[in-house]
Parts: sequence; C-alpha cells; structure tokens
Amino acid sequence: MSAVKTKEDIDIIREGGKKLAQVVRDLVVNVKPGVTTEELDKQAEDAIRALGGRPAFLNYAPGGHTPFNSTICASINEEVVHGPAKPSRILNEGDIFSIDIGMEYKERYTDMAVTVPVGSISDEAQKIIDVTKRSFEAGIGAIAPGKSLNVIGRAVQEVAEGEGYHVVRALVGHGVGYAVHEDPQVPNFDDERAKKIMLEEGMVLAIEPMLTTNSHEVISAADEWTILPKDGGLSAHWEHTIVVTKDGCEILTV
Repeated sequence: MSAVKTKEDIDIIREGGKKLAQVVRDLVVNVKPGVTTEELDKQAEDAIRALGGRPAFLNYAPGGHTPFNSTICASINEEVVHGPAKPSRILNEGDIFSIDIGMEYKERYTDMAVTVPVGSISDEAQKIIDVTKRSFEAGIGAIAPGKSLNVIGRAVQEVAEGEGYHVVRALVGHGVGYAVHEDPQVPNFDDERAKKIMLEEGMVLAIEPMLTTNSHEVISAADEWTILPKDGGLSAHWEHTIVVTKDGCEILTV
C-alpha cells in the first residue's frame, strides 16, 4: 500500500477532507459546559453519514482489539487520545477537549484532530493547546520532497521541548488514504528510522503531535482504549491530513 497517491486519489481525499473539516467546525461550536461526549458523538456520526461518508473509527478493531464504540475519540484534560464518547462523560467549565475523527469517503480516508477549550480555561491549559498547534505547524513547515521524513518530528520536538512540554513517543502519525492507518509511521520526535524514509510528492500523511505537561511516557486505561500520561498533567493533540507537494505540502482537512 503506497503512501504516494494518484491525482485522482488526492482529489477524492481533498473532497472528503473538506467535508470532515466542516464536521469538526460544527462540533467545536457545540463544545461547551454541560454537553456530553455522547451528544457530540451522535452529531458527528449523523453529519458524516449525511455527507455520504462513513465514520472510520466506529467499530475499528485492529489486531483483534475490542471494537471502538464511538465515531470520535473524545479525550478530556489529561487523556492523550482514544477516549470513547459516553453519555456519562460531561464536559465541564475549564476542561480542554480533544476531538480525533476519521472518515471514509468514496473509499478514501481522512483523519484530523483538534484540542479546544470548554468555556474559560486556565493560562496553563491554553498554552499547551497553542504550543501543540504551533508544533504541528512547524512540522508541516519543514516538509518538502527529497527531505527525510525525520524533518517533521525534529521540528515538532524542537517547538514542544523548547516550551517545556513532552512529545508522546509511543504514538505517532501515519500514512492515510486507502486505509485510515497506513505506512509510513510519522514520529513527532527525532528518530533514526525516519531518517531512512524520503518524502515524495504525492505522499498523503496524517501529521499529529501529541504533547503532555509532565512526561512523554503513557499508559492504557482499563477501558483498553484511552491513553493517559504516566505522570498525569494535561495533554493536547493536533492533526491534519496533508499531501506532499512540489513546494512543500497542502493541508487537505480544511
């Protein structure tokens, strides 16, 4: 399965990416105190299906894993990624909320994530959101055909650690398009293996830095899906599907 996609593939992925981005924008409007993650999940599923797509994460079960039971990954405060959406999970004033969402559209896949405030949040919480987004922007700003894949992770890590945050290493970005997760893996840190992979025009990748306040080490919660920082604190996540172009890259999920 090639990370380099045809022009026809990229056109479909771009079309799906625009639709997925609109789903996320509409979700973010409804992120407020008192809303349950189940309500947001239902909104996301209904919107994706109305657009002719299919939720890529719903019932996802890699390697015999317990199937994921939500359209969105709904992660709150310290949760890094993969929090299931449940009726019992209510957003509270001061929380930060990460929405990770994937969609299949015309047999092509896109993937994106944002972390947003719930009402008024602390300066500390706003800072990790801002730095995570800035680390993502640094990563995509480093992309150009002929460079190694490692330029992405090195740029992300420089921004994150320069602000005193930790880059999660157990979870990485990935190829996307024909499936929701494809090779190559895209580390968000300086990595020797990534130096051996060259960026090529037409590569479609999901770039997704995940930052934490206290440690890069993570653990799995009892639900088998939610990933938590080993030493607590706050976490934030930012992701877009991009395609490598002759001049750099284009974000497809906007």
